[in-house]
Amino acid sequence: MLQIIRIHNELLGTYGDRGNADVLQFRAGLRDIKAKVIDVSYLDPLPKSGDIYLLGGAEDAAQLLSLTALRKGSILAHAANKGAVVLAICAGFQIIGTNYSTRDQENAGLGLLDVTTTPGDRRLVGDIAVQSPLFTVPMTGFENHSSVTTLGQDVQEFGTVITGNGNGVAGIDGAISNNIFGTYLHGPVLARNPEFADLLLERALGEALPTVIDELADHYAHWRRNVARRNVAKSSI
Repeated sequence: MLQIIRIHNELLGTYGDRGNADVLQFRAGLRDIKAKVIDVSYLDPLPKSGDIYLLGGAEDAAQLLSLTALRKGSILAHAANKGAVVLAICAGFQIIGTNYSTRDQENAGLGLLDVTTTPGDRRLVGDIAVQSPLFTVPMTGFENHSSVTTLGQDVQEFGTVITGNGNGVAGIDGAISNNIFGTYLHGPVLARNPEFADLLLERALGEALPTVIDELADHYAHWRRNVARRNVAKSSI
């Protein structure tokens, strides 16, 4: 049974990122792979046996509360070191980094990714498209943050920004290290990019997945990519 751990949705669920867990479970089911979504409150210990751990977006106070809970026992770090998949979106991406700062304070992160986040000078809101070396098609999403995330030497970017802002610096979005993925793409990102969902499943299972036809998901992803291309065309006029 594949265990998908949805971390602190009551805190990290501001932008609908909870849907990423549902997409993973659904696409596993298309291959007759049994998968269970486990919701974990910030008041409860994090399970050590997860195959995929998911973190979403949040406001500053909720983000710090989640970080404080996740520090207990370093369970997420131990799971990642053993090969578990971690997908962290926006605020989740920031707290798994080395450290992140708000306008009020500086916080040590969980250290899963070698990234540092600082406050930016403007809010970055809107559709975003990213070309990742992991995929032949662009990834699309929606961003809403005001932070700047800088990558260290031990990570690579999730992708190059086609339109939008991403990390707010150097024209890139996100960061990757082994099976740990961070990005600013909401959407939920896995609903908008089914190829990404399948990659995470493959990483968790340690094997390639058979191809499946999911016409609705493919149609939605294709439509979102066309929107992104039109936005690029408009911005170049």
